[in-house]
Amino acid sequence: MTKPFVFKDFTIHQDRCAMKVGTDGVLLGAWVPISSTVSSILDIGAGTGVIALMTAQRSQAEVIDAIEIDADTYEQAVENFEMSAWGDRLFCYHASFQEFVTEIDDQYDLIISNPPFYVEDYKTSDTKRDMARFEDALPFEHLLVGASRLLSDKGRFAVIIPYKEESRIIDIATQVTLFPQKITRVKGTPVSGIKRSLMLFGRDQMDIEVDELIIETKRHQYTDAYMNLTKAFYLKM
Repeated sequence: MTKPFVFKDFTIHQDRCAMKVGTDGVLLGAWVPISSTVSSILDIGAGTGVIALMTAQRSQAEVIDAIEIDADTYEQAVENFEMSAWGDRLFCYHASFQEFVTEIDDQYDLIISNPPFYVEDYKTSDTKRDMARFEDALPFEHLLVGASRLLSDKGRFAVIIPYKEESRIIDIATQVTLFPQKITRVKGTPVSGIKRSLMLFGRDQMDIEVDELIIETKRHQYTDAYMNLTKAFYLKM
């Protein structure tokens, strides 16, 4: 039995979700800039619902929608939303992102995605986990084209990806007139390589704000920057 993940202001039940709460999702939910003018948010590939819940905690956005393709995961995300203090602002659609883009006319001020991608170079025998984890379920091209369609004029799109995919996603984004505005490169420790890129895109070309985030100085000794970023959420920060 998978234990619920208890945050300061909400709890995530995840026993029916292929992908559990992980550092990537929490990083993205804590890092993404949310201005006071953001009134609508979309989380693509909701999983447990953690990112949508984090944005509900951090913002006054009236509409926070999420999309999840897997039936069991979708049902659990809905339950997590309903049990939270922000259930009236959170709504989950059971659909693929491709279906959602063709059927929805709404536009969003902020779109966020912790997309599936290749964590290893092989697939497991667990189809659900592979679906949640592997990019062929939602290619970057589909993600960027759909986000560009659904963003409001001043809207922004935030994503976390493997660092090695950074230039590829910038190339694809440029083709749909989305441009990188902020990039934070994430390292596990001071001596490890860059593992992830947190990226923020918008319709305006500007000088890119680039920085680096290191998670730990050594095992379970977190950096001040990481603690400051996540302390509103993690119980022990």
